[in-house]
Amino acid sequence: MTSIESVAAHTSLRFPTGFVWGAATSAFQIEGSTEFGGRSPSIWDVFCRQEGRIADGSDGSEACDHYNRYRDDVALIKELGMDAYRFSISWPRVIPNGVGAINEEGLGFYDRLVDELLAAGIRPLPTLYHWDLPQALEDRNGWVNREVAEAFADYASAVVCRLADRVDTWTTLNEPFVVANHGYVTGEHAPGRTLMADGMAASHHLNLAHGLAGERIRSLAPDARLATVLNFTPMRPATESEVDRLEAYHRNNLENRWYSDPIAGLGYPEDTADFYKWDCSEVRDGDMEVISQPIDLLGVNFYSRSTVSADKSYKAPIGTSRNAMGWEIHPPSLGRLLRELHERYSFPSFMITENGAPMPDTVRKAGRIEDNDRLNYIREHLVQVHGAIADGVPVEGYLVWSLFDNFEWAWGFGPRFGIVEIDYDTMARIPKKSAEWFSEAARVNGFDYGHLADPAIYWPKKTIEDEDDD
Repeated sequence: MTSIESVAAHTSLRFPTGFVWGAATSAFQIEGSTEFGGRSPSIWDVFCRQEGRIADGSDGSEACDHYNRYRDDVALIKELGMDAYRFSISWPRVIPNGVGAINEEGLGFYDRLVDELLAAGIRPLPTLYHWDLPQALEDRNGWVNREVAEAFADYASAVVCRLADRVDTWTTLNEPFVVANHGYVTGEHAPGRTLMADGMAASHHLNLAHGLAGERIRSLAPDARLATVLNFTPMRPATESEVDRLEAYHRNNLENRWYSDPIAGLGYPEDTADFYKWDCSEVRDGDMEVISQPIDLLGVNFYSRSTVSADKSYKAPIGTSRNAMGWEIHPPSLGRLLRELHERYSFPSFMITENGAPMPDTVRKAGRIEDNDRLNYIREHLVQVHGAIADGVPVEGYLVWSLFDNFEWAWGFGPRFGIVEIDYDTMARIPKKSAEWFSEAARVNGFDYGHLADPAIYWPKKTIEDEDDD
């Protein structure tokens, strides 16, 4: 594994020819215009109206107004020198009832967006589902209902038929673990349910939705690549006690293997299914074969690692680096994760499809946010990606989360992940210092190691517990 010392010996890091530099967003977080263009309410529109659900009481009705400003936004992406742009397509904008008639006005928006991107020399990387289920389908029991997986395949077909001639890679789902767990078990995300049984059923139907949509994509766009995007949060036990190790083991299986294992043909971790008292009754003959059809690319979303104690008593040591949402900053976990994924699955290719950090953004010079903390976060993680590539992991690109400050789900507009600031009074887009740095890194396909805004942030002091992490 690449060490701090060996990386520090280099004055410059360069990535392989063709390495993809880009940014990511999602429809509900940036589009706005939720009641225009024939779009129907999503589960997030309804969730935002429920008192106490969103930290600042906001909603996504205007968001970043990308629906009306997409041409200017594409011009900005081009100005920043990015190769690719990952965005999501809104199911309730394309098929308002979840099933049935296509809304031509809604699908036309994505038609125009893809054309605009291609005209600017930017590769479109669409994701078919980033959490905004049509409320009409939640009224039919949402992802707990197997029919929603089948409806998703029909929706995927409609989108692929329209855009397949201009899109080379299709991503089915974004972070199905978050959809099932946060939406159906903890209730912190839409639709706000709190039953483990619902979450387990939803998890299987999300996996099935990926598989069914994958079959349609293979049929309708045989030359395109099939991808899915999963979030990974490496787990470690707080102590060596049996209960903490067991808790970390099952949490790791549920959060980090529950979706990738079935896709790779390994099935669900059976002992973890037993641990969470899932009887697998939703799994029908042939489902696992549908789910495990080969993919061409695994998108990896990574933000942090987690330290697990069975009694929830663990508190991080004073001085632990954290972002503005309290998540630990630990770049070596990304390098280790990439190597472990490659060793376990041998998928043809990986891409970092989300990586970024909400930061205070309180320092401003000459009208621009000087976000050295975010800049260093991105750079630290890119060092880990570079090291993984050097060790043979086929990582083909890095997409920063996020292009813009945006609606951060249950947190509202408080946390700001963007490398571009949004002035919500005027909707002006103002690139931050991190955007300038990222643009230059994309231009030269790498960066100089020695030019650090703050080396202490870049390489935090190692602690005893982290001896093997780098």
